[in-house]
Amino acid sequence: MKDILHLMCMYTKTTAKAWFQYRVDAVLKSLAVFLREATGIIVIWFTLMKFDSINGWNIYEMVFLFSLLFLTYGIMIIFFTGLRDFGNTVRSGNFDRFILRPRGLLFQIIFVNSDWFAALGHGGLGITLFLLSAWRVGIHWNLTNALYYIFTIAGGVLIQGAVFLTLAALNIFMLQTNSLKELLYWNMRKFAGYPISIFNKVIQIIMIYVMPFAFVNYFPAQFLLRKSDMSYSEIYMYLTPVVGIVMYLAAYLFWRFGIRFYKSSGN
Repeated sequence: MKDILHLMCMYTKTTAKAWFQYRVDAVLKSLAVFLREATGIIVIWFTLMKFDSINGWNIYEMVFLFSLLFLTYGIMIIFFTGLRDFGNTVRSGNFDRFILRPRGLLFQIIFVNSDWFAALGHGGLGITLFLLSAWRVGIHWNLTNALYYIFTIAGGVLIQGAVFLTLAALNIFMLQTNSLKELLYWNMRKFAGYPISIFNKVIQIIMIYVMPFAFVNYFPAQFLLRKSDMSYSEIYMYLTPVVGIVMYLAAYLFWRFGIRFYKSSGN
């Protein structure tokens, strides 16, 4: 275990040095990600200044909803960049290098690279939005709510990590899954910034049972805010860590199954 922790630290240190070797450029790129994502929030802010609320959610409650989405992605991408970009690794033949090394494949892929620009941009925006909204939406921050928030963040990270792990396993069979990733993850993520109650039942079912972004931010926000648009059982508000663990274990089993069929694509 000591050796594994040491290797994790070495991977992280080396990766961080590689990403931040040009410090000014790194800061500007992280800031660019921050500003790019913040643009959508600014548009919603000005929209709600005119319309007051979206299905009963005021501007600060919407900002809190977005903060969960950005913060979980910012943390998730530190660990799962290698899975997000796994298609390139397979197509280039670089995955063969991991196979030859005396360490677990998934361990190497997770720790060999981290998109620190996305992590700082998304994570920084998530923290900023949290600070702007968390004390203006009526949440009583006691120990119970604080622990719930921490476990919710962890569950949201695992849910999104499981999606990338599943898509990475599919890359072994399909080589190219960018369109599938765009459809299932990036497009559905655009819906996740809003309360699912504003969408029709088909979208709600997809957001809960197919691509469960509702467990990343909507149901956790409902636990803390208790909004009147909640039309599902209260049990959903407690399931985010469970959904995250179950999804990740299922994705891991699928990954182990897929690795058995890997054939080098060459270079």
